[in-house]
Amino acid sequence: MKRDSIDYRFANSERILIIDDDKILGMAVSSMLEAEGYRAIHVESAEEGVQQGLAGEFDLVVTDLRLGKSSGIEVIRSLQSARADLPMILMTSYSSVDSAVEALRQGAVDYIIKPFNNDEFIYSVERALTERRMRKENALLRKNLKKVYSAKKIIGESAGIKRVLDLIRRVAPSDANVLIQGESGTGKELVAQAIHYESGRRDGPFVPVNCGAIPAELMESELFGHAKGAYTGATSGTEGLIREAQGGTLFLDEISELPISMQVKLMRVLQEREVRPVGGKDVYRVDVRFLAASNKDLKKAMAKGEFREDVFYRLNVIDILVPPLRERDKDVEILAKYFIEIYSKKSGKCISATSKAFSEFLTGYHWPGNVRELQNLVERAVILADSEILCCSNMTDASPAQPRSPMAAEPINSPLSIEAYIRHIVERYQATHGELEIARMLGIGRKALWVRRRRWRLAGDTDRRSENGA
Repeated sequence: MKRDSIDYRFANSERILIIDDDKILGMAVSSMLEAEGYRAIHVESAEEGVQQGLAGEFDLVVTDLRLGKSSGIEVIRSLQSARADLPMILMTSYSSVDSAVEALRQGAVDYIIKPFNNDEFIYSVERALTERRMRKENALLRKNLKKVYSAKKIIGESAGIKRVLDLIRRVAPSDANVLIQGESGTGKELVAQAIHYESGRRDGPFVPVNCGAIPAELMESELFGHAKGAYTGATSGTEGLIREAQGGTLFLDEISELPISMQVKLMRVLQEREVRPVGGKDVYRVDVRFLAASNKDLKKAMAKGEFREDVFYRLNVIDILVPPLRERDKDVEILAKYFIEIYSKKSGKCISATSKAFSEFLTGYHWPGNVRELQNLVERAVILADSEILCCSNMTDASPAQPRSPMAAEPINSPLSIEAYIRHIVERYQATHGELEIARMLGIGRKALWVRRRRWRLAGDTDRRSENGA
């Protein structure tokens, strides 16, 4: 029975195509599916089934094995070649294992023996549709991840970060190994993600591995996988993280923490592009791009014998140095604004600005924890904020207070106040440093410093050039 192509009762439902030359059975199956809320369309020939399957927006095809002179296998083969995303179920009154296997080999997701139990049939249909929904959702997630981890999402306008972005743009299209170096919290993993999602491997997996978080005794099994029975408790085999990254990118974070014994084995993978699971005899070829990151100086580690030279030079085809936040003066306020927007939305607040003192703190602080520290500080401030403007009072006394200059002041034990912090630095260094030097140390303008000194009735302009009569 060929149904009306427009049926508004089922316009928002998933569409299922039934192909069966048994008119009565086809009608019965259609009615059963419609009772479950699906939109079912029945055709009686293989030719019309293929035509409808290619032209229509169907979510599932259910076809009989025997369709007059044609076969359901041929239908599956024809549709699969053009619609690989379309799940298909084979119905047959012949419990032939061969036909079922062939149907699965050609792309069917399941087969059903007639006469079938209605509940079992509906279960098979629902499972096939659920798997299709999951595939679509995963594809959408991958698409969104590309946007999230695009190099465009690395925030900053400083010269240092522009160099990083330029390197990402140039190296991403290649398969060259990349070593990303920088202090903790600078965003090395974000750089690795950007390289992956800007590359031709973007549709493959991105597998991050924290080499410092895996116990040494488990490292080999985690990376290379293991065969069944390789050790006590290994009741089944595993692929390992390297093979899990097949067709994509493996990101080895904290590569300096990789034991020397594992560095030797990693070197073989880097050279031969082959993996042998622990306790296994088979060797597997891998198509993986390797990215690595370290917050330690690997050349110093090599000099101490803590890191192998051959591994370093194999990974360091391209070297990207992510600058610390203290060297990215332009970026602090940009990043802060970005994080304020994110955490304001998350907390349901409408924070539109920062106080002058808060802004001065952001630009004057040394940021030893880099972008991660800034992010955490902004999140805390937003959570504690009780107005639309972030103030210093939104930070706790746990917030650090050290100047950008290496000439660090003694810590302030009272609750954090930017004004108190500035005054403390002025009083601490006014006898030994000029006004311009102190202003630079604090990261504020000379005029702003002068105004404060007048208000506090501290010494006037102590610029040493003035003191010398210049």
